[in-house]
Amino acid sequence: MLLDASQSQLVLVDYQARLMPAIFEADAVAKNAVRLGKLAQLVDVPVFGTEQNPSKLGENLPDIRALCQRTLAKMHFSGAEEGLGEWLRAPAKAPQGNARSLPKHLQKQQTVEERNTIVIAGCEAHVCLLQTALDLLEDEFEVWVVTDACSSRTERNRDAAFDRLAGAGAELVTTEMVGFEWVRTAEHPRFKDLQALIR
Repeated sequence: MLLDASQSQLVLVDYQARLMPAIFEADAVAKNAVRLGKLAQLVDVPVFGTEQNPSKLGENLPDIRALCQRTLAKMHFSGAEEGLGEWLRAPAKAPQGNARSLPKHLQKQQTVEERNTIVIAGCEAHVCLLQTALDLLEDEFEVWVVTDACSSRTERNRDAAFDRLAGAGAELVTTEMVGFEWVRTAEHPRFKDLQALIR
């Protein structure tokens, strides 16, 4: 099973200015988060962010925050506890046409394309990322965790999160895997842009 850009959404979890200095391999993780956001923009994948207790931990790093269409401020460790799942679900559309002109069973229903594949990365992997991803799995989203764009204060906590997420049914991928699966072919009109981002 490969990622499909038309079915994907990207969630960037808690890359906050006051948290990042304590994070293991923070610079590489933040660079990969920025790459992910730029890759998503290349192929029209919506990007959302979360910020844990931003009044204490600050906003996400400016380069990451700028890539997000919306950013959810939260106090729960899981963004799904504070409405992230509703942001990720396609809005229901009302039937089109004059309700008096046709009986309900003949009215044309508007379908909105669901994007049920959530590509997610963030900090801390064993707390906010883990709890958000597990809740999204429970809410019947497909969850793909971008391991080289995730971290914790310690390597052990980060790796424990990956083990638990894989056991719960999340797919573990890297930034490059995501990019190449979203474009699929060297003939994709944005392939050269992708190459420039990953070099």
